[in-house]
Amino acid sequence: MKVMVVGGGGREHALCWKLKRSPSVREVVCAPGNPGIARDARCVDVSASDIDGLAALARDEQPDLVVVGPEAPLVAGLADRLRGEGIAVFGPGHEAARLEGSKSFAKELMREAGVPTARFVTHTEVDAAIATIRDWGAPIVVKASGLAAGKGVVVARSADEAEAAARDMLAGNRFGEAGHEVVIEEFLEGEEASCLFLVSGDAILPLDSSQDHKALEDSDRGPNTGGMGAYSPAPCVTPEIADTVLERIARPTIAALKARGIEFVGTLYAGVMLTTEGPKVLEFNVRFGDPECQPLMTRLASDLGEVLLAAARGQLDGIRLEWDPRAALCVVAASRGYPGAFEKGQEIRGLDEVERAGAIVFHAGTAKRDGRIVNAGGRVLGVTALGDTVAEAQAAAYAALEKLDWPGGYWRRDIGWRAIARERLVQTRAAHEKAARGEDA
Repeated sequence: MKVMVVGGGGREHALCWKLKRSPSVREVVCAPGNPGIARDARCVDVSASDIDGLAALARDEQPDLVVVGPEAPLVAGLADRLRGEGIAVFGPGHEAARLEGSKSFAKELMREAGVPTARFVTHTEVDAAIATIRDWGAPIVVKASGLAAGKGVVVARSADEAEAAARDMLAGNRFGEAGHEVVIEEFLEGEEASCLFLVSGDAILPLDSSQDHKALEDSDRGPNTGGMGAYSPAPCVTPEIADTVLERIARPTIAALKARGIEFVGTLYAGVMLTTEGPKVLEFNVRFGDPECQPLMTRLASDLGEVLLAAARGQLDGIRLEWDPRAALCVVAASRGYPGAFEKGQEIRGLDEVERAGAIVFHAGTAKRDGRIVNAGGRVLGVTALGDTVAEAQAAAYAALEKLDWPGGYWRRDIGWRAIARERLVQTRAAHEKAARGEDA
């Protein structure tokens, strides 16, 4: 079949890369794509925000399936438009996409469905938001309700920081329309994990677990970003926790949408905090995570095209996913200065050497200028490697990154640190048990 992918970031490169390697897929077209995606798909220069242009492209290309990567065109109703023209689409319509497009909608739906999440209130006025912050105290979380490219969340350690964030969003117009409504949430303690599901009507198919690193700096310090790296599987998500997220979060959410007459077809991404009271939802996304998609697609052994087409056709029941038992880890190389101001147009060398060292390079914010690859965005590359353990995958990814020649690049040095600490603990316990058995013998 022919598949058309919408988007031009690292997530879309991972999808195109996997689709190209799917036996059911004969051709992949991507709009707009990027220089890395061009190795795996035929790129057509139509913006992911150009709904009319994408609809015209789909009419011209006549794909068997359209996979919509980013959230913005989903919120804008691209999937509805294409389905209205008889095209099979993997991605939710506008109403279902409000789960990500409006945090206030998502929180109200969770309250209605009994889905565990943080206590919250929504505000559109600065004074009311500040009153809540002063009443609740810090730490506290302030979120822009609309789409903010993963950067509209402030985890404030002081009331002053929270008040400044609320003013910045509501009065300072920092996130434009996305910040004209804010959600104030209680701060949740625990470890965060990404739990993704392929959904088609009542059928919900879990993907393997993953974990994202949203903070800019090592040890999870600094401002939030769109994600500085991810790995899969995430040892913190035990089989029991995975089952709880499926039964207490994913199923009730999809059922609540259905009760409102809203059908969900696509990826449901639940960002959850693993608290002492059990998993609680931090946010919902309605597409594959970025950068979680990169390690997930690297590990997926099933035919992605076949699976996504089945979902688009309402035939997901009975589908089973196969996974590479190894771990995969993705390190994001970003432009120095991101998520603030940064210089574009810097040449990036050594990409072939990175791949010869055993990693896969997924392009996110790159462009081609005079035959050279240059940075064109904040998050630029996703260097992804496999290993028998998360520690081995991490070592392979960072060893490959040593081959990258890009002085203007920045990346964290500790992606996967929580999982590696767990692995070492398990190894230590196993060694102690082995020694004890030897002594008993």
